[in-house]
Amino acid sequence: MRLIELNNDPEVMAFFPELQDASVCLSFIHRMQDSFKQKNYCYFAVELLEAPGLLGFIGLNEVDSSLDFSPAVDIGWRLKKEHWHRGLATEGAVRCLAYAFKELQLEEVISIAPSVNLPSIKVMEKIGMKHVRSFDHPKLANFPRLHSCELYVKRSNEP
Repeated sequence: MRLIELNNDPEVMAFFPELQDASVCLSFIHRMQDSFKQKNYCYFAVELLEAPGLLGFIGLNEVDSSLDFSPAVDIGWRLKKEHWHRGLATEGAVRCLAYAFKELQLEEVISIAPSVNLPSIKVMEKIGMKHVRSFDHPKLANFPRLHSCELYVKRSNEP
């Protein structure tokens, strides 16, 4: 599976404003490559050891600077639907948090999701993140269903 197929699946992208064309996907890949070169983190491609092929991504990324809690590092995930409900997002996120705190020495990692994205909020809670507050995402103002978001945080000194 290629990234463009993942980002054009309406079910996978249900909590995003729109599907993403090839140019957006290519730009995303370049941003992740640059992020890894500069900061040693990005959204990492995910494969199964027993069946190679892109399942999606899980990892870390800088938060949009327009948000009032920026600068911050966000943890996020996107997996193709055939691999939902298998614990892969949770497992990958736990490992990315360990990397963030042990290797990168970050003090905290945040995660945000639209309030309607209950599957991602469930993952945030499973990995030990704590709800901080609800907020209206400025870049989602034209998308009423997605505009209200939840902010979660995990700090390095928490179990």
